[in-house]
Amino acid sequence: MQVLNKRYPKNCLLTALDRYSATVRNMEQVVMMPSLLRDVPPSERGGQRQAGAPDLYKYFTMLKAIHVDVDHGLLPREEWQAKVAKGMAEETEDKASETQEAKDKRMLDLEAQFHLHFSSLHHILTHLTLKAEEVTRKYQEITGQAM
Repeated sequence: MQVLNKRYPKNCLLTALDRYSATVRNMEQVVMMPSLLRDVPPSERGGQRQAGAPDLYKYFTMLKAIHVDVDHGLLPREEWQAKVAKGMAEETEDKASETQEAKDKRMLDLEAQFHLHFSSLHHILTHLTLKAEEVTRKYQEITGQAM
Protein backbone atom coordinates (compact mmCIF):
# COMPACT_ATOMS: atom_id res chain seq x y z
CA MET A 1 0.00 0.00 0.00
CA GLN A 2 1.16 3.51 -0.80
CA VAL A 3 1.99 5.79 2.12
CA LEU A 4 1.75 9.53 2.22
CA ASN A 5 5.20 11.12 1.83
CA LYS A 6 4.21 14.66 2.71
CA ARG A 7 2.57 15.95 5.84
CA TYR A 8 -0.17 18.53 5.53
CA PRO A 9 -2.90 19.50 8.00
CA LYS A 10 -5.67 16.88 8.27
CA ASN A 11 -8.36 18.82 6.40
CA CYS A 12 -5.99 20.28 3.80
CA LEU A 13 -7.00 19.72 0.17
CA LEU A 14 -3.49 18.49 -0.57
CA THR A 15 -3.91 15.79 2.09
CA ALA A 16 -7.18 14.69 0.47
CA LEU A 17 -5.52 14.66 -2.97
CA ASP A 18 -2.51 12.68 -1.71
CA ARG A 19 -4.74 10.22 0.14
CA TYR A 20 -6.93 9.72 -2.95
CA SER A 21 -3.92 9.28 -5.22
CA ALA A 22 -2.24 6.76 -2.90
CA THR A 23 -5.47 4.80 -2.43
CA VAL A 24 -6.13 4.58 -6.18
CA ARG A 25 -2.51 3.55 -6.87
CA ASN A 26 -2.93 0.82 -4.26
CA MET A 27 -6.23 -0.24 -5.85
CA GLU A 28 -4.53 -0.47 -9.26
CA GLN A 29 -1.73 -2.61 -7.79
CA VAL A 30 -4.14 -4.98 -6.04
CA VAL A 31 -6.80 -5.33 -8.75
CA MET A 32 -5.05 -7.45 -11.38
CA MET A 33 -8.22 -8.63 -13.15
CA PRO A 34 -10.80 -5.82 -13.06
CA SER A 35 -13.32 -7.96 -14.95
CA LEU A 36 -13.91 -9.88 -11.69
CA LEU A 37 -15.61 -6.73 -10.40
CA ARG A 38 -18.33 -6.80 -13.08
CA ASP A 39 -21.82 -7.20 -11.64
CA VAL A 40 -20.48 -6.97 -8.07
CA PRO A 41 -22.66 -4.46 -6.23
CA PRO A 42 -21.03 -1.90 -3.97
CA SER A 43 -21.73 -2.04 -0.26
CA GLU A 44 -25.29 -0.88 0.16
CA ARG A 45 -26.52 1.42 2.86
CA GLY A 46 -29.68 0.01 4.36
CA GLY A 47 -29.14 -3.37 2.71
CA GLN A 48 -30.88 -2.59 -0.60
CA ARG A 49 -29.25 -2.13 -3.98
CA GLN A 50 -30.76 0.59 -6.14
CA ALA A 51 -31.81 -0.40 -9.65
CA GLY A 52 -29.30 0.86 -12.20
CA ALA A 53 -26.61 1.49 -9.57
CA PRO A 54 -23.07 1.08 -10.95
CA ASP A 55 -21.14 -2.08 -10.20
CA LEU A 56 -17.62 -2.07 -8.77
CA TYR A 57 -16.12 -2.39 -12.25
CA LYS A 58 -17.66 0.95 -13.22
CA TYR A 59 -16.32 2.49 -10.01
CA PHE A 60 -12.88 1.03 -10.78
CA THR A 61 -12.76 2.57 -14.27
CA MET A 62 -14.15 5.90 -13.03
CA LEU A 63 -11.63 6.10 -10.18
CA LYS A 64 -8.75 5.40 -12.59
CA ALA A 65 -9.95 8.06 -15.06
CA ILE A 66 -10.27 10.68 -12.32
CA HIS A 67 -6.84 9.69 -10.99
CA VAL A 68 -5.28 10.54 -14.37
CA ASP A 69 -6.87 14.00 -14.24
CA VAL A 70 -5.79 14.53 -10.62
CA ASP A 71 -2.18 13.54 -11.33
CA HIS A 72 -1.76 15.11 -14.78
CA GLY A 73 -4.31 17.91 -14.99
CA LEU A 74 -7.13 18.50 -17.41
CA LEU A 75 -5.54 20.61 -20.12
CA PRO A 76 -2.07 20.66 -21.69
CA ARG A 77 -0.04 23.54 -20.29
CA GLU A 78 -0.11 25.57 -23.55
CA GLU A 79 -3.91 25.39 -23.80
CA TRP A 80 -4.26 26.36 -20.13
CA GLN A 81 -1.92 29.34 -20.52
CA ALA A 82 -3.80 30.55 -23.62
CA LYS A 83 -7.11 30.27 -21.78
CA VAL A 84 -5.77 32.19 -18.76
CA ALA A 85 -4.27 34.92 -20.98
CA LYS A 86 -7.59 35.36 -22.82
CA GLY A 87 -9.47 35.56 -19.52
CA MET A 88 -7.03 38.14 -18.12
CA ALA A 89 -7.44 40.34 -21.22
CA GLU A 90 -11.23 40.26 -20.89
CA GLU A 91 -10.98 40.91 -17.15
CA THR A 92 -8.77 43.98 -17.74
CA GLU A 93 -11.38 45.47 -20.11
CA ASP A 94 -14.17 44.83 -17.59
CA LYS A 95 -12.23 46.32 -14.65
CA ALA A 96 -11.82 49.70 -16.33
CA SER A 97 -15.52 50.48 -16.04
CA GLU A 98 -16.23 48.75 -12.73
CA THR A 99 -16.97 50.77 -9.55
CA GLN A 100 -15.28 50.06 -6.22
CA GLU A 101 -18.54 48.73 -4.75
CA ALA A 102 -18.95 46.30 -7.63
CA LYS A 103 -15.32 45.17 -7.19
CA ASP A 104 -15.88 44.51 -3.47
CA LYS A 105 -19.05 42.55 -4.20
CA ARG A 106 -17.30 40.50 -6.89
CA MET A 107 -14.45 39.70 -4.48
CA LEU A 108 -16.92 38.50 -1.83
CA ASP A 109 -18.69 36.37 -4.44
CA LEU A 110 -15.35 34.84 -5.44
CA GLU A 111 -14.52 34.08 -1.82
CA ALA A 112 -17.90 32.43 -1.25
CA GLN A 113 -17.57 30.45 -4.49
CA PHE A 114 -14.06 29.35 -3.52
CA HIS A 115 -15.21 28.07 -0.13
CA LEU A 116 -18.17 26.27 -1.68
CA HIS A 117 -16.05 24.57 -4.36
CA PHE A 118 -13.19 23.87 -1.96
CA SER A 119 -15.44 22.11 0.56
CA SER A 120 -17.26 20.26 -2.24
CA LEU A 121 -13.98 19.08 -3.79
CA HIS A 122 -12.71 17.94 -0.39
CA HIS A 123 -15.95 16.02 0.20
CA ILE A 124 -15.84 14.41 -3.25
CA LEU A 125 -12.19 13.37 -2.90
CA THR A 126 -12.94 11.82 0.49
CA HIS A 127 -15.91 9.94 -0.97
CA LEU A 128 -13.86 8.72 -3.96
CA THR A 129 -11.09 7.57 -1.61
CA LEU A 130 -13.60 5.50 0.34
CA LYS A 131 -14.91 4.00 -2.93
CA ALA A 132 -11.36 3.06 -4.00
CA GLU A 133 -10.81 1.37 -0.62
CA GLU A 134 -14.10 -0.49 -1.07
CA VAL A 135 -13.17 -1.69 -4.57
CA THR A 136 -9.80 -2.92 -3.27
CA ARG A 137 -11.39 -4.67 -0.26
CA LYS A 138 -14.11 -6.36 -2.35
CA TYR A 139 -11.56 -7.52 -4.95
CA GLN A 140 -9.44 -9.02 -2.19
CA GLU A 141 -12.51 -10.81 -0.81
CA ILE A 142 -13.39 -12.17 -4.27
CA THR A 143 -9.87 -13.46 -4.90
CA GLY A 144 -9.35 -14.75 -1.36
CA GLN A 145 -6.66 -12.21 -0.53
CA ALA A 146 -8.64 -10.57 2.29
CA MET A 147 -6.65 -9.92 5.43
